[in-house]
Amino acid sequence: MPIGIDLGGTKIAGIRMADDGCVLSENRIATPKNDYRATLDAIVELVTSLDGGEDMPIGIGTPGACVPGLQIMQNCNSEWLNGKRLLPDLETRLGKRVRMANDADCFALSEAHFGAGRGYTSVFGVILGTGVGGGFVVEGRLLSGPNALTGEWGHTPLPYFRQRSREAFREDEHVNELLDALECALSPRTCYCGRLNCIETFLSGPGLARTHESLWGDARTPEELAAALDDEARKTFDLYCHMLARSLAQVVNIVDPHVIVLGGGLSKIDRLYPRLSDLIARYTFSGRCKTPILAPVGGDASGVRGAAWVWLDA
Repeated sequence: MPIGIDLGGTKIAGIRMADDGCVLSENRIATPKNDYRATLDAIVELVTSLDGGEDMPIGIGTPGACVPGLQIMQNCNSEWLNGKRLLPDLETRLGKRVRMANDADCFALSEAHFGAGRGYTSVFGVILGTGVGGGFVVEGRLLSGPNALTGEWGHTPLPYFRQRSREAFREDEHVNELLDALECALSPRTCYCGRLNCIETFLSGPGLARTHESLWGDARTPEELAAALDDEARKTFDLYCHMLARSLAQVVNIVDPHVIVLGGGLSKIDRLYPRLSDLIARYTFSGRCKTPILAPVGGDASGVRGAAWVWLDA
């Protein structure tokens, strides 16, 4: 019966899970932002509340990744974790029962075993939230490489950014020109990773809000934009869908997953799914795409359930 801990977001979430995936108990604690030592304390407190002194195995989903060999964290949007020896520090506090994986990998594992990806040979799990990430599961197992970077599509450049391509849209001429003009009005964006125009800077929740404010001078939260139906919000959303379709098409061209499951706060926008299914094929090499784009089944609990499954996956 492993314990799962998810460090993403404003809360650190924890569960105790049975081997069949049933959640036996759960708890959440506020994330101590910008305080590494307090983050360690919070994780230990959460584990203690869940394992009852039984020394259960612990799987932890983290933003970013642990650099192989060096055992230090990199690429975390929770930037106070970067450069820290998170796994060794937790092993000092909790023993050798701790394993870690990227939080998007944990989401992909959860949806592959318990959720929308169940029964598919390969699953690309996508996070569209405060950041953009991904994980790739093949025949029930996480795919990983020597650089611990599998699925980090959010830190590649946004495809075709600010390039005119009428043929790509194949829609009404006025709409082609409008979307093109809107995108050309956007300024380049520097990502927290130090690179320019990363997918995350446009497709995350903050990226969506920034696009809308840049175009219309209207500051709204991602949640407000998701619910809005006015003309300006509709145009922002349409541009977002094209950007997302272009970006996912590159994933299809490279690994051709059998299913793509969206997670994170923006995955709750229902009208995203039919729009994406229509658009992605326009950007794939073959000009068609049979890959289903599905909403998650596990909701906010997917990441933490996947973290618990890290032990079973190993």
